Amino acid sequence: MNIFDFHKTILNTSADYLKKLAVFNPLTIRKKGTKSKAIFALALVCILWGTTWIASKEGVSHMPALQLAGIRQLIAGILYVGFFFYKGAALPKGKEWIPILVLSFLNFIMSNGLSTWGVQYISAGLGSIMGAIFPLWLVVIGLFISKEKLPRNAIIGLLLGFSGVCIIFSDHLQDFLNPDFRKGIILSLIATWTWAFATLYTKQQAMNFNPYFSLGLQMLISAVALISFTSATGNAVPVSKIPWQSWAAIAYLIVFGSLIAFICYLYALQNLPTEQASIYAYINPIVAVLCGWIVFGEKVTIFITIGGLVTLLGVYLVNKAFKAIPPPEQPETEGM
Repeated sequence: MNIFDFHKTILNTSADYLKKLAVFNPLTIRKKGTKSKAIFALALVCILWGTTWIASKEGVSHMPALQLAGIRQLIAGILYVGFFFYKGAALPKGKEWIPILVLSFLNFIMSNGLSTWGVQYISAGLGSIMGAIFPLWLVVIGLFISKEKLPRNAIIGLLLGFSGVCIIFSDHLQDFLNPDFRKGIILSLIATWTWAFATLYTKQQAMNFNPYFSLGLQMLISAVALISFTSATGNAVPVSKIPWQSWAAIAYLIVFGSLIAFICYLYALQNLPTEQASIYAYINPIVAVLCGWIVFGEKVTIFITIGGLVTLLGVYLVNKAFKAIPPPEQPETEGM
């Protein structure tokens, strides 16, 4: 598979994967709705997934971040797995556990866990912008596995994306002297890397079983790992001492971030073009920055504004460049 086919496939992985999830949707939203309803659902996604950064920021202000992520994943995982046990679903067998274990590590322990931990030290708005750059890493990874030339717009988008990040950080040069700020940036950066690798691995492995059930199992596995880690290292607080603000944040993340927004996205994907449905990725950081300013008084400087817009423009050009590539003539089973 050449780099054009590689990127066209990979950059559409999230949408394709979630479309498949709709087949297993426990709330059976597969009935076709009107375009206006789909647009409304997409608008909810844009807002709700943007506000999850604020909920995470509030939650980790009162308890250890990894413990919060673990509890969130534990409750959500129990709900997912419990539903499928009720429906009579069978547990994976043998080698089917391998992708589940790998994705539980990449998706939830590393990506979700570290991004949640990161906003303990940086603003929710900055964390959301960092999270939005993961498609750029897919391009960088592609550079190392193929000798094909990148489309011009992809190169421009890659340069713009990282230029936007540089503009943002030009206003935070002094903050890098703060160990906590550096820690938050590093954690958020690693989270984007692991999300990129999880996207690649998902395309290769995660289509061979009930994906909803798999998500629940991934959450449970990662929850056990995170909660055990925080307890063993002495970084956990007793459940009885977790303040209501953190419980409220956890509830919001589960109900609105994991359930309502996710189902709305599936509905939007089924009734809108993929390119239109993917607009949430560019609006979420804007929502997060504005909400961070309103709720926490986070500064919205000219550097964050311009840098954020330039970064999102770069991500948009990268995605658009590879979506415009004609479908490959060779079969999909051809190796990379």
